[in-house]
Amino acid sequence: MAEEPLTPERIAAYITTRLADAHDVEVDSLSRITGGASRETYRLRLRYQGGDGAVERRLILRRDPPDSLIETQRDVEFAAYRAFYGSAVPVPEMLWLEEDTGPLDRPFFIAEEITGFESSPTGLLSPPFSDHAEALGTHKWTILGEISRADPIALGLDRLMPVPEPDGCWARELDYWEGVIDADQIEPQPIIRATIRWLRANPPPPAQKISVVHGDYRTGNFLYDKEGVIHGILDWEMAHLGDPLEDLGWGLNRIWCWGGDDRRGGLLPREQAITIWEKASGLKADPAALHWWELFNCVKGQGIWVSSAKAWMDGQNREPILIFSAWRMLNMQDRAALELMGHL
Repeated sequence: MAEEPLTPERIAAYITTRLADAHDVEVDSLSRITGGASRETYRLRLRYQGGDGAVERRLILRRDPPDSLIETQRDVEFAAYRAFYGSAVPVPEMLWLEEDTGPLDRPFFIAEEITGFESSPTGLLSPPFSDHAEALGTHKWTILGEISRADPIALGLDRLMPVPEPDGCWARELDYWEGVIDADQIEPQPIIRATIRWLRANPPPPAQKISVVHGDYRTGNFLYDKEGVIHGILDWEMAHLGDPLEDLGWGLNRIWCWGGDDRRGGLLPREQAITIWEKASGLKADPAALHWWELFNCVKGQGIWVSSAKAWMDGQNREPILIFSAWRMLNMQDRAALELMGHL
């Protein structure tokens, strides 16, 4: 059965069912935010009459797409946001999670929109934002330290996310991403296959603790201002429990050196970022263990890029971000792996 268009009226009808004491519910200014790889994202304005008078809120709606660059669970993403809301990790407020396909054809969730800030990684390269690169970098890796420090059991995330054994984190993640490459590669990946062989022959030590892993903690996935302050950590769709060095290694990946220099995430030198994270998390980044996780993240990255290419080539999803990611990032990820293995 063909889907109906996503309209403000349909969204307003749904929200009416979730606001018991509201009337005259209206939705307008509905627009799609392009660039998302795992969910369709829309911006909208909600207005209604409540017990205290007129209410107006800017909201974000994230709906499952027909096909995705990465397979994720919306309830896990929703729970991760909720777990950190109101903490030292700035995130938007989650409002409603809908698993039923009836209201808007596909599952979705609705959250507040954090407005007035920037997210573009390339925007950091020019004033006034570039003038505050060190402050932004300090805040970025301090927040990651807070995520790593948090107790996932106390946050209740073990009810939705499997809890791995400390010595099993690496194998679970490597098995998963190797499987993604096996399923989705369009052409051979000799450099990443060599990387996988090295990773299996040289496993890291057990995780020093089981942490919440954001899964895509990088420049481009947070909202920042002109004074060097981060106001929102976004894109938790790959959140899971595991070794906190996974998140640190992903953020240090060479492919995120947006400025064409050695500053990780376009913000800080690698060693400075690590020092900030260690202080904030209370954990240690053992050099050999971190090297393993940095190299693993080259496999993970390549898994994402080959899935992007396959989705485009198969015609399952024609979002420009998919083919752009494949075209730009496949070679960059190979080079990052070669550098870490000392062959570049």
